[in-house]
Amino acid sequence: MVVQGRYNPKMKLPRVPCSDGAGEVVAVGPGVTEWQPGDRVAGAFFQNWIEGPPSAAKQKGALGGDIDGMLATEIVLPASGLVRIPEHLTYAEGATLPCAAVTAWNALFNVASTQPGDTVLIQGTGGVSIFALQFAKMAGARVIGISSSDEKLERARTLGLDAGLNYRDNPDWEKWVNEQTGGEGVDLAVEVGGAGTLAQAIRATRVGGTIAQIGVLSGPNEGVDIRPVLSKQIKVHGVYVGSRADFLVMNKAIAQVSLRPVVDSLFPFSAAPAALRHMESAGHFGKIVIAVE
Repeated sequence: MVVQGRYNPKMKLPRVPCSDGAGEVVAVGPGVTEWQPGDRVAGAFFQNWIEGPPSAAKQKGALGGDIDGMLATEIVLPASGLVRIPEHLTYAEGATLPCAAVTAWNALFNVASTQPGDTVLIQGTGGVSIFALQFAKMAGARVIGISSSDEKLERARTLGLDAGLNYRDNPDWEKWVNEQTGGEGVDLAVEVGGAGTLAQAIRATRVGGTIAQIGVLSGPNEGVDIRPVLSKQIKVHGVYVGSRADFLVMNKAIAQVSLRPVVDSLFPFSAAPAALRHMESAGHFGKIVIAVE
């Protein structure tokens, strides 16, 4: 959506795209003590959101949006805009973390406080959803998911998915979710579809449950009936990635359990347009990575 000009039609051009990236520090400026050449780092999605709750000022400086992003052979960032990646990860794996992983982490543990025994619903098998699956299983939660592909659901089961449904074959998937939860609904719905799926997510969430509203992937909807939000006292919380502090806490957890991000495919730098087309096709499972040559 960004490169097609549909995410923010008012974005100033030219703009280097891609919010995520990892690499090696090659030089530091005067007075920098936290980093030295050779450090393995990733860039924080929001260069100005260091810690604490969000604000308009903190949410400026998004890589690949407000400022130039990571699709480059070399970049310059402030020292506060870097995060050390876990030692067990490759650069390709580390590059998957800044947006999708921090978003999923924020949804599960800051928005919803996911606990062992909770039930979490994921939609599809893209970056945020797969990280949500991995983090939820790490926390001892039950995870159920929907996808348009039986093959992807089977692959998700190898990562711990407890139950899956093909929503193309079963478009009323919220009924299946409620059956899976004894008529109660899920504790947390990681909602990446947007307007086209929100109404069903509301019906699939338990009384007092939470919807982490993340994505805008589906088309527009005729409208959403908000009455169930009131009667079920559901918390609908918008999630727009997270802070550098969230990134640091998440990385500690990733390192503790040696979690490995799921990399769908690796494209050379010269084939960046093909990587974007692969994403557009929605055929990927996990994250797509572009390697600097």
